[in-house]
This record gives sequence, structure tokens and C-alpha cells, in this order.
Amino acid sequence: MPPEVGTEAPDFTLKDQNNQEVTLSSFRGDRAALVVFYPFAFSGICTGELCAIRDDLGTFQNDDVQILAVSVDHVFALKAWSQAEGYEFPLLADFWPHGEVAQAYGVFNDKAGMAVRGTFLVDEAGIVRFAEVNAPGQARDQDAWRKALAAL
Repeated sequence: MPPEVGTEAPDFTLKDQNNQEVTLSSFRGDRAALVVFYPFAFSGICTGELCAIRDDLGTFQNDDVQILAVSVDHVFALKAWSQAEGYEFPLLADFWPHGEVAQAYGVFNDKAGMAVRGTFLVDEAGIVRFAEVNAPGQARDQDAWRKALAAL
């Protein structure tokens, strides 16, 4: 079950596409984090969604908020994808233990072995302020993210 709005977000540490550890709680007291789970690198809808983030990066990553994109892909796949698409934000590998962070957020599809499209806005205190889970094949409306960020 995904964390509910008003509850503390599950903390995690994952490696990004540059093999550097990123910890959610390291942003506490500094800025919010928009945690975006997606199924797979190089897939159509995921590429479209992350390219939309890339093309409007200042909205989703700035002095007030950090974008953290999470999938079950391996660091090497994320590195190749970030280079191919020009992503300049962390792509985090929830590779092993496979999908452990996605499971903690209630967005792991164990039959398919992937994260579904879940989005969580975590404020500076570590509290979930926005939560959305979309079914596989269903793209997200990033305007909802913009509204949640404006409401912080």
C-alpha cells in the first residue's frame, strides 16, 4: 500500500546513473523531493514522461525541490539512457534487492517485476504531501505535480 498523504515517506538510499548513492532523507531541512517511479528505461511512455521533466527541469528541480526518478533498472542501463536522452537529474536504480524501494512505496508489480507509475512529493520534513499511482500503460498528468509543488 502506498504511503498516504500526511505520513512520513519511507527513506531509502539508491545508486544513481553515475553509481553515486542518493538518500532521500539527505534532503530533509533543505528542500522537498519529487519521487517519480517508472517501469523501465528506454520504454515509450517512460521516455516521454522523463523527457517532459528534462524539458521543464527548472519546475521539478530547483532550490526548493529535487527530482528523484526511480526504476528497477540496473545502474548501467540508467547511465546509457541518461546519456542518450540528456537527463541531468538522478535516475535511481532499485535493482537489488529487486524493487525493494518500490515495494516500500506500494508501487511494485511483483508479477511483472517492475515499478508502476507512482509519484510522491515529500516535503522538507519528510512528509508525503502528494501521492499518485497510475496503472501500467497510463501516462501521468504532470500538471498535477506542478499544482502540488505550488501548494508547498
